[in-house]
Amino acid sequence: MIFKKTTLVAVMLLLSAGCNAEQQETAAIDTNLESFQVAVADGGPYAAPLPAGAKAKAEKPKRKGVSIYIPGQENADSVEKVVEEGMISDVGMSPRERVASTPKGKLKNPYTDDEEMELEGHKRFMGNSCNGCHGGTGGGGMCPPLSNEVFVYGSDDDTLFRLITLGSDDLAKLGYYRKGMEGVVGPMPPYGDIIKTDEELWKIIAWIRTVFNGDEKRRNW
Repeated sequence: MIFKKTTLVAVMLLLSAGCNAEQQETAAIDTNLESFQVAVADGGPYAAPLPAGAKAKAEKPKRKGVSIYIPGQENADSVEKVVEEGMISDVGMSPRERVASTPKGKLKNPYTDDEEMELEGHKRFMGNSCNGCHGGTGGGGMCPPLSNEVFVYGSDDDTLFRLITLGSDDLAKLGYYRKGMEGVVGPMPPYGDIIKTDEELWKIIAWIRTVFNGDEKRRNW
């Protein structure tokens, strides 16, 4: 088949234009891919990248103090609360390890006012036979009621955690003294080897808070 010179030139120009268009399209795709961002949710990446211009989940700046997740709250601005700077409210140790590794006055319960943890805490309270001395509902027996406004050694999280872990005799050896008296006061035995994890002990303490029957102004946890 014989083509005129002008026809051949036109065909070659068309082919060249097609190749250039394909290369430009490929280059555009590559450019867009370079601008993709990886979205992060719950600490891990999505399977697919976000398109160019989309915003990935922003990482909140770290703030001083301890951030505690409050279950049931969806608002990103309200799912955290910051407690006093330097307080320790994480879990993952035995009670004795937690006491030994944390400065006095710095222990803070991460489960306070968490209804699910409170219910779990009552089960652990009964399961560890705490009811034998304090009663099944915390009303007391051979040991003080847990509903008292004033606790014998103090009612803050740190003191209560150490008292349950070490027992009253060893707590007194560390310089703690009685801030209140009871008509019937048996010694608190050490539960630091009976209760295996700090998490379990914090749940028990969270439940103890639910039977407090004193003035709310005296709440120090």
